Amino acid sequence: MNNIFNPDNKFFSFMGRVADLMILNLLCIVCCIPVVTAGPAIAAMYYITLKMARNEESYVVKGFFHSFKQNLKQGIVIQIIMLLLGIVLAFDLYFCRMMSGQGAVYRIFSYIFVAALFVYAMLFLWIYPVLAKFFNTTKNLFRNSILMSIRHLPYTILMMVITAAPVLLGIFVAQAFPFMILFYIMLGFATVAYMNSRFFVKLFDNYIPEDAGKDTEENGEEKAIDTSVFSNLHPTELPVEDEKENEDETH
Repeated sequence: MNNIFNPDNKFFSFMGRVADLMILNLLCIVCCIPVVTAGPAIAAMYYITLKMARNEESYVVKGFFHSFKQNLKQGIVIQIIMLLLGIVLAFDLYFCRMMSGQGAVYRIFSYIFVAALFVYAMLFLWIYPVLAKFFNTTKNLFRNSILMSIRHLPYTILMMVITAAPVLLGIFVAQAFPFMILFYIMLGFATVAYMNSRFFVKLFDNYIPEDAGKDTEENGEEKAIDTSVFSNLHPTELPVEDEKENEDETH
């Protein structure tokens, strides 16, 4: 009987997690309203869900705004780039679809832009969790996100399905559309991020050297600091600065 009212039992733990996701979802939605701040808001959401996936204790509101502030400038730059890329790709695809009856060339280009949109979706899925987890230049964040999404393509496709499933259900099943809207307003974005974070935490561990992890703990930082954490992803693609540092160490 006492176990029923124990705050550590599975029911209370589950309800506590649901409450945290609802709060996190609301914070993310509110901070995404200015549009350009959607980048740091999504990164901040993943910052919390990655900690949740590791069962690390954290204060949702305090942790969210800590990450939001930390990634604000870089997140806005990334969001503007992603927004412009999405608009250009969507317009090009729409134009080619409209002109598809004018010749085979437009149909071929429409297929190319569909493939480009797929790559864009892969990038969108990875860029914000990578921003939440690692310190790096904006250029390297884009590069590493693309390379990691391709390297872990089965996981990427699985997470894309998880992300798109509620939306597709609401689109193709008319009765489910109101529930889909309610789901996303209540806790949908944070729930999907949390489900994806269960995969991201395992995948990110492959790119964090042990010494970088120790330095992170000693400095009290929440991100991996080493800019060459993805060097094993593609050794020949190391930034020039990192290559010079490695040469100096060998000498």
